[in-house]
Amino acid sequence: MEATEKRRILATQLKSGEFILGAGVYDMISAKVADRIGFKALYMTGYGIAASHLGLPDAGLASYSDVVERVRKIANGTKTPLICDADTGFGGLLNVKHTIEGFEDAGCCAIQLEDQEIPKKCGHTPGRKVVPLEDMVDKIKVAVDSRKDENLLIIARTDSRTDLGLDVAIKRGKAFQEAGADVVFVEAPESEEEIAEIGNSFPDTPLLANMSDFGKTPILDSKHLERLGFNISIFPGLSFLTAAGALDSAYRTLFNEGTSDNVSVPRLTLPNMHKLMGFEDVWEFEKKYQRTSR
Repeated sequence: MEATEKRRILATQLKSGEFILGAGVYDMISAKVADRIGFKALYMTGYGIAASHLGLPDAGLASYSDVVERVRKIANGTKTPLICDADTGFGGLLNVKHTIEGFEDAGCCAIQLEDQEIPKKCGHTPGRKVVPLEDMVDKIKVAVDSRKDENLLIIARTDSRTDLGLDVAIKRGKAFQEAGADVVFVEAPESEEEIAEIGNSFPDTPLLANMSDFGKTPILDSKHLERLGFNISIFPGLSFLTAAGALDSAYRTLFNEGTSDNVSVPRLTLPNMHKLMGFEDVWEFEKKYQRTSR
């Protein structure tokens, strides 16, 4: 499916009021597994990309070049619309323009920009600082003006709740909506009551909730979030936390017992992994073009 069609589908779902549940992905295996489940969106997590591609923390160390190539591979290798974490836009206003154009060309369907100072940090870690409101408003305006496809969604995130309080975060979110953001994302509310207050504060604006496992925000299911006024929920950490936990358990079993026979975490069988990776197409190709024995 072409990126323009995927963007149209995602934008139409959002406008029609359908709730969008996004599974976090960080590499091609996680993306292919999630792609076959039937989610309305995949969410390419910046934390997961920095960890899997560079082995580094989500602290502004992944560059535009590092990330845009991951966008292209995941978007082109899946059928599900892809929401992409673009951090701060990787710099100033010109960088934001370049990021929007590059991510759109790579196949992204929705781009998340945040208002942190550079270097940014994961939204559920301490010490995050935000730029002046006017600076982020300018970034959103540049982002909106830089997209070629009007169905490319601009998601504006504020990280101000932790240090400046919820009232400031809501005020910034409203300014982002007025600047042209399609979706507002208030990061790291710390209770269900705060989540509800965010929902009540934006009656006519699509809202995204970040359900970060073991983070600052309580995990609520999609139906609950929808009742509270949200339109999108993402589960960015489920993928890499599950994979890392499973690998840690499996490797320890192998180390302690010298065999994989007693590994207890679920695994795909090798035939199912072959299917996931597309080996059936390879075999059909070889069958079609192999030389007849003489």
